[in-house]
Amino acid sequence: MDRIILASQSERRKQLLEWAEIDFEIVVSATDESFPSHISIEQVPVHIARNKALAVKDKLAGKHIILAADTIVVLNERIIGKPKDKTDAINILSALSGKKHLVITGVVILKDKKEIAFADTTEVWFHELDNNQIEFYVEKYKPYDKAGAYAIQEWIGVVGIKSIKGDFYNVMGLPVSRVVQNLKGLNDI
Repeated sequence: MDRIILASQSERRKQLLEWAEIDFEIVVSATDESFPSHISIEQVPVHIARNKALAVKDKLAGKHIILAADTIVVLNERIIGKPKDKTDAINILSALSGKKHLVITGVVILKDKKEIAFADTTEVWFHELDNNQIEFYVEKYKPYDKAGAYAIQEWIGVVGIKSIKGDFYNVMGLPVSRVVQNLKGLNDI
């Protein structure tokens, strides 16, 4: 099987692939995470993941399977990115409190000239969170590198999430079972 290259520095994606017992290497390349205004919200993380995959592909020689992903949080049809600072993180979590939002992860897998691209969506409902809970979480966990200013596997997920509909691991940053199925299919080519 060709080498699998994870085009991501995300500790959560790395951990999920390790849990799935997939052998991989990490190679990253600086990538522009902007996107055209005319594409649908569901296509935004796929577009960004494709750019990550292609940037890494350009750096490598030989046969590889390149896996890239990008995760966004959407509230009321508006993309919520990573918080700029503590105040922004508090404001984001306050906006999510008591509401449903979407977590969409775009995945792109490249092998030679073949591309598999998809988006996986999970619905997440938060309990009402009070200011003390939100400030405690932001102060202790510093979620500045996380879309939506939270990680489901941390304290806020344990106490703040009322329910989810969809893939839990997608909220962590990679719908790993769907990725494994697609990698298995690529191996048959």
